[in-house]
Amino acid sequence: MLGNAVFFSRFFVQWYATEKRKQVVVPVAFWWLSLTGSLILLSYAIQRRDSVFIAGQAFSWIPYLRNLWIHRKNQASRRACAACGRVSPQDY
Repeated sequence: MLGNAVFFSRFFVQWYATEKRKQVVVPVAFWWLSLTGSLILLSYAIQRRDSVFIAGQAFSWIPYLRNLWIHRKNQASRRACAACGRVSPQDY
């Protein structure tokens, strides 16, 4: 139940961020909640020893981890403009 609640809460995070910016946004919290929820569900499936449930959850966490990795690399590549102080490319 906890895994489903965490996994479901990510939709509220994404909806709030989109409404706030008035454009479609997928915040980093969405990916963290996705990863956490999928790992909790996988742990539960393993604890139940349900092979179908395990097969369904076994690799679901990989895209979430990949998106977090891509986000981290993009954050590291941003640079502040010495003249105006804005950070590229987000502030332009």
